[in-house]
Amino acid sequence: QVRLVESGGGLVQAGASLRLSCVASGLTFSSYGMGWFRQAPGKERDFVGGISRIQSWTSYTDSVKGRFTITRDNAKNTVDLQMNSLKPEDTAVYYCAAFGGSGYSQGATVNYWGQGTQVTVSS
Repeated sequence: QVRLVESGGGLVQAGASLRLSCVASGLTFSSYGMGWFRQAPGKERDFVGGISRIQSWTSYTDSVKGRFTITRDNAKNTVDLQMNSLKPEDTAVYYCAAFGGSGYSQGATVNYWGQGTQVTVSS
């Protein structure tokens, strides 16, 4: 059984930083591109960023470039999302995702989802 478990969400003020972590189990972690998505109330779930399986190439949506960084540790089966200079518009439920095959960028098929963690940024 594949499980993706996120942690690290919370309530912060604008300009603050937050680090989300996702621990994966039940899959060969290094065989999957990994990513983060977010869903604000009343909106669709959107791609935030992704990281490739081995070389850790990354891809980000434009609105977070330069502020968010994704890293992974294949020895620990973890993928992290470091979020700096947070804005109120970053408020959403953040989901960890495992992509199918070699995908890691926007549009890639997601095979597995985590349960999500809430991030709230106050102004």
